[in-house]
Amino acid sequence: MSDAFIKFEEWEKTVPAYMKKNPLWEALYYRVALYLYDLVWDDCDLLQKDFRARSNVTQIVHGSGSVSANMEEAYGRGVGTPDYVRIIKISLGEARETRGWYYRSRHALPADLLEHRYKVCDHLIGLITSLLNSHKRNLGKK
Repeated sequence: MSDAFIKFEEWEKTVPAYMKKNPLWEALYYRVALYLYDLVWDDCDLLQKDFRARSNVTQIVHGSGSVSANMEEAYGRGVGTPDYVRIIKISLGEARETRGWYYRSRHALPADLLEHRYKVCDHLIGLITSLLNSHKRNLGKK
């Protein structure tokens, strides 16, 4: 990627067709999770420059990567199943953790970049929370 402030819509254009054929691609929460991971990937270059932030790199990469990975695993377990909901909750926790690692990395990253990343994290957290709430309502109807 290399553009620290690439807009989501522009980023989507860079995603290869084979990824867009995945049925999970239709879910906005999944696309935003992949977008966040690509942003983290680029931000690691900045974090590596400050020796105090280098240990944060492993944590933020792991957390942000786990968001979409858990979504993929949950999808494979069957949408709407209790196992799906359990794994999506893990994905939500990883999104919150990623936001926390951005906060802990704030001394090594520019303020405008951080603000953008917080907004992406908050948007993703909101999407996952809405997803979980819709499944809670649907499970309650059964």
